[in-house]
Amino acid sequence: MATTDDDRFAVEVRPVEGATVLALAGELDHDTAEPLRTALEAARAGGELRLLVDFSGLDFCDSTGLNLLLHSRLAVRESGGSLELIGLHQPITRMLHITGVDGLFPLHPDVDAALASGPRA
Repeated sequence: MATTDDDRFAVEVRPVEGATVLALAGELDHDTAEPLRTALEAARAGGELRLLVDFSGLDFCDSTGLNLLLHSRLAVRESGGSLELIGLHQPITRMLHITGVDGLFPLHPDVDAALASGPRA
């Protein structure tokens, strides 16, 4: 399933063994965040406990995207699950480090590495 917000941002949601991958593409900011919010809420409502957010196709993420991920992380953790980040590029890695939240999320280079690491709580 793919959710888009004009031509600037898209979320592709796909189930994998034991998790749901949300592959992001484009620019995640205040104006484009709604499709990701909707996809995260739908995955949680569907009972998915392991969410893998793939940043490999994302060009930009601002504080709106970061706040959305932080709130979603808390909601998933309250259900006993995890929200894990995959394929981070240097600018996004730097933003996570500068804001001090890089240690809050399990980080993986790609989907295969995340799946090989096993579920996180």
